[in-house]
Amino acid sequence: MKHHLLTALATLAGLLAAWSIARTQPQRSLRDPVVPPARPAFERTVAAVGMIEPSSEIITVGSPHPGLVAAVMAKAGQAIRSGDPLFQLDDRHLRAAAALQQSQVDTAKARVETARAQLEDLSDQLAHAEKLESQTVVSTEEVTRKRFAARLAKARVTEAEAERDAAAASLRSAETELERSLVRSPIDGTVLQVKIKPGESIATGAAPGPLMLLGRLDPLHVRVDIDEHEGARVAAGAPAKGHVRGHPQDSIPLGFVRVEPLVIPKKSLTGDAGERVDTRVLQAIYRIEPGRTNLFPGQQLDVFIEAR
Repeated sequence: MKHHLLTALATLAGLLAAWSIARTQPQRSLRDPVVPPARPAFERTVAAVGMIEPSSEIITVGSPHPGLVAAVMAKAGQAIRSGDPLFQLDDRHLRAAAALQQSQVDTAKARVETARAQLEDLSDQLAHAEKLESQTVVSTEEVTRKRFAARLAKARVTEAEAERDAAAASLRSAETELERSLVRSPIDGTVLQVKIKPGESIATGAAPGPLMLLGRLDPLHVRVDIDEHEGARVAAGAPAKGHVRGHPQDSIPLGFVRVEPLVIPKKSLTGDAGERVDTRVLQAIYRIEPGRTNLFPGQQLDVFIEAR
């Protein structure tokens, strides 16, 4: 009787354990994706990932020197022309330096005029003495002394002119630094991002992060990362089509621009500082035809390139 009871208890425990394990197992079922993946556009296709970027590439605007930001003229999304002001650094000390250099230029010019007047005076005295020397009214020694005085006055004029030119060069340098304190756009394009505000300081020493990002958005380009093992299958000028992530039905024809001749490590977007990337990619640049208004720099595309 005792043996049968133990057998029944063991069987019951086994059944309970099996039921508990079955109950805690996850329920797996196949489901269709919310958005179906994009379909290859060609019979022979190389699939790759592309990143939309400005046709000028992204231009990182820096500062010519450290200082305090006095004003920011540009805004994100603003269309700009080459030479348009972007932001202004505090330039009070530069204006004071330019005013000081201007006063030194004025002083140097006055010294030049004084030296020239002395030269004219001594030249007249020398000419008069040379006339009187022929009449034996003035001694040869006196004429020689006046001649050397005139030569000395001429040298002083040259020295004063050199000082004037040096002061003028210093003034131009101060004016250049004053002009550089107003940072202007180097291209016709669009302000993509503004990362500074009035009152912020641009530090010295370690290179600061980008202050502004600019780019030419007409047209947009796509930088396509092609796995190095697939690079031999892609010919220069091969047609391609892109698909926006989440919109596989929206096919975007891409025009070939160029192939970057350097194979580089593939950039990973996980953000893990300890990860290692052992894949290298060949980058091809394609152009998006103008007229697309729903695409932005930094957006990813699924790209299909016709293979050899």
